[in-house]
Formats: sequence, C-alpha cells, structure tokens
Amino acid sequence: MTHRVTPESTSSAPDSSFPEVAEPVLRRVQSTIISWFESAARDLPWRHPETSAWAVLVSEIMSQQTPVSRVEPRWREWMSVWPTPADLAAAPTAEVLQRWDRLGYPRRALRLQEAARVIAEQKDNTVPDTAEELEELPGIGSYTAAAVASFAHGRRTTVLDTNVRRVLIRLFGGRERPTTSPSRNETAWASGFVPEHDHVQWNAGVMEFGALVCTARNPDCAACPLQDICMWNQLGRPASATKPKTQKWAGTDRQLRGAIMDVLKTGHAAGADQSGVDIDLFTTSVTALDPDLLDSLDEPTAAALARVRELSTDAERISRLIGDLITDGLAQKDDRALTLPG
Repeated sequence: MTHRVTPESTSSAPDSSFPEVAEPVLRRVQSTIISWFESAARDLPWRHPETSAWAVLVSEIMSQQTPVSRVEPRWREWMSVWPTPADLAAAPTAEVLQRWDRLGYPRRALRLQEAARVIAEQKDNTVPDTAEELEELPGIGSYTAAAVASFAHGRRTTVLDTNVRRVLIRLFGGRERPTTSPSRNETAWASGFVPEHDHVQWNAGVMEFGALVCTARNPDCAACPLQDICMWNQLGRPASATKPKTQKWAGTDRQLRGAIMDVLKTGHAAGADQSGVDIDLFTTSVTALDPDLLDSLDEPTAAALARVRELSTDAERISRLIGDLITDGLAQKDDRALTLPG
C-alpha cells in the first residue's frame, strides 16, 4: 500500500468543505468500493491471510512515500531474515541500515528497530492490536497505528492516507485533491464513512482505489464505477487553485546525504573487518589527499565515494551532512573513521 503519511492538524474550527453525504449515496459508494477491491486488488504478500501483524507493521513503515514495486522485494527479504520483532530487535544496526537499502530516509529503519525492541521487551513479542497502543510505539503515527489495527487485527479504524483522502474529497467534496494535512474535522468526516461491517475491506479498498484508479495524476475516470455520482467529475474535474508541492531530488542535501550513506553501506558490505571510511576522503580535495587512503578502498566503495564527489566538492556542506547523519544515529565516527552504527 503505497502512501504518503502527513501529520494531523489540530485545527477544530468548522469546515464547510466536508459536506454531509446522503445515506443512499454512501451505501452505493461503500458497496462499489468493496466489490471493486475483491476483484481488482493487487496480490500483495502482506495481504495474505497468514501474514503476521508484525509483517503488516513492517509493510506499512516501508510503504511510506515509497512505491510498492520497491517495497515488495525488500519486505520479503526482511521477513525472511527478521520474521519477528525480537529478531529485528537483536540485529546489528549496521545490518538493518544495509538491508533498508533505498526505501527512503533510513531513519525510519531505526525507528522500526526501536519499535521492535519495545514489542519484544515489553509486549511479549506481540504487536499491539489497538490503534491507541500502537501509537505508543516509537515512530508509529496515527495513520500507521490505524492501518495496522485494521489490516492486521480487524479493528474498525479510520485509515486516512493521501490516497484515501483524495478519493473521498473528489467523490463527496468536488475538489481535485485534499489539503496538505488532514484536520480533525476531516478525520471525523472520514470516520463516518467506515462501515460497521466489512470495514477492513473498505479501508484497504479506498486506499487501493486511490492508488490504481483515482490517482493523483491522470486518474482513470472513464473506468471509474462511481463516475456518475462523483462530485468532482460532475463539476467537470476542476483543477485545484494551488499546485501541489513537489520535492526536488537532484542537487539537494537529501541526494547528497543518501550518497554519503551509500559509501558507508558499500563499505560495510565489503566485510565485517572494515574499519570505516576516513572522513578526509569525503572532505579533502583530490589533489591534497593521501593516495594511500584512496588505495585502501575496495572498488565498489571507491565508486560510491566518487559519486559523492561528483555531487559536491563543498567540504563544509559535506561535513554538515555527515554531522546530521551522526546526530540522527545513522553513522558513527571513531577518531577519523566514519562507519554505520554498530
């Protein structure tokens, strides 16, 4: 389930953009989405009946702002190596970051390991089954807690990710897309659409519908079984007055920070006896570098380092990003050597 998680606003002022929905219309939408999901849902491994609650939790954390096509192979690998919270809790942090690979900012992997430790040590290695208990775990927000409680434990919750919000606001609100963050009013409004029965299918179905049909760009309105009652479609699919914010990648600190992490992960993969990468290799000009330092690197690590230098030769900027990685617990420095945390 590919999704982007956004923080919930604390605004409680009346909001006329969330209209009441007539009962017959709501019943039509609920039955249509649930029926559509039964026939059109992707065969994702974390949806299989035998999937553990831990596996569902891992899939939700991995899927934040990451396409399913990238998540699935990494999820399968993780579950084969760390099938329970206790397994991940006991894993070396460097190995966790190594296997996280390119699933987005790796701090999420650290938070997932922290949650695993709490589950293993305080919850008898069992993932909590209510959204309230799940939100008490490190790194678990309201969306993830509701999703895991619903998909893993069958609880009636309001699962409200970007896909769900977009479907509801188009169908019932007549707008192209929702606001950046859900308000309390929107959360309460959406909770009124969750049926008493088949609520798991509803939660998963609306999310899948937003991922496959009612997409952010180029929605397939011609194939939509609800186009005749979709308010946005009836209004002529008006474009939003404001353009969505897009996050640039090329040339950003995020790109360079990821390249630095690639050097550390590549060095770690080269062998357990790896002593780390000298910080001078990141920050000193090639002409001033001790050639023996470069010669000490294996070929893959040297190639990853060359990528960092291609992206930036600003030693101050690179030093700042290295400091950020250390502060976030994603790297550690021993004298002049930089490594993944132990």
